[in-house]
Amino acid sequence: MWNAYKKGFKAYLQLEKSLSDNSVEAYLHDVDKLTEYLLATGNAKAPDEIELKDLQHFVQWVAELGMTPASQARIISGIRGFYKYCLSEDITKVDPSTLLEAPRLKRALPDVLSFEEIENMIAEIDLSKPDGGRNKAILETMYSCGLRVSEVVNLQISSLYLDVGFVRVIGKGDKERLVPIGRDAVKYIRLYKDHIRIHQPVKKGFEDHLFLSKHGAALSRVMIFYIIKDLAKKAGITKNISPHTLRHSFATHLVEGGADLRAVQEMLGHESITTTEIYTHLDRDYLRATLQEYHPAYKNKAPGK
Repeated sequence: MWNAYKKGFKAYLQLEKSLSDNSVEAYLHDVDKLTEYLLATGNAKAPDEIELKDLQHFVQWVAELGMTPASQARIISGIRGFYKYCLSEDITKVDPSTLLEAPRLKRALPDVLSFEEIENMIAEIDLSKPDGGRNKAILETMYSCGLRVSEVVNLQISSLYLDVGFVRVIGKGDKERLVPIGRDAVKYIRLYKDHIRIHQPVKKGFEDHLFLSKHGAALSRVMIFYIIKDLAKKAGITKNISPHTLRHSFATHLVEGGADLRAVQEMLGHESITTTEIYTHLDRDYLRATLQEYHPAYKNKAPGK
């Protein structure tokens, strides 16, 4: 009975939603889980007969299978997607998944580097080596602009507006945004572009790529990962570091400095403000000091009292 609906859902995801094969398979897997539950419990309801309580029992069944909250949330998201399709095709008149609650997920707080730690990493770059000037420009740009690693490896010379302090970035979903760039990053991009890159042979098709490998092509994301890991090790930093750590640090330092969350969202290229809100994690000492200084109930009290 459900196979026809699954086929229709698959076509909808491929044609109307233009999702990747992996995403389509993930959605179909979620619906398969629901039909597996219906079969296991002897519940022969069609999609238009399913009620909220059926889905709540299904979620409970999934949890009892030992699935993590993240996996449960993923399945619920897939079921919601399926019922959006059912509504659009008039298969159902109501959406029973509307009030279905997903388990609360704890957002993992990423490791953040202090400004001093970032400075120490940059200081470890050997500027006497051919790739030293390039690596310095890369790190300065990543921290100054909060770029994703994919955005920095694809940064184009034609997208640099250094005279006015902006770079044009192509982010997720091919969305463009203009991002302000700091003076130090501008300085080291110019040094690299005008004094190092100019002497390097460039492979065809990579003429406009700013940062080049020693072979004259675009750098890989893995190469940026190795560069940053190596510099962190040399600087004696034991935190869990990745290229994304510089982006986390950029955003956290802005928010801690009092930057407007919407402005940070714009610079990071986040679609949702909730994604940006992860950067509001200020350390406890900072929060305690703020409370003691500004809150009347905390003034003149020693810590812990």
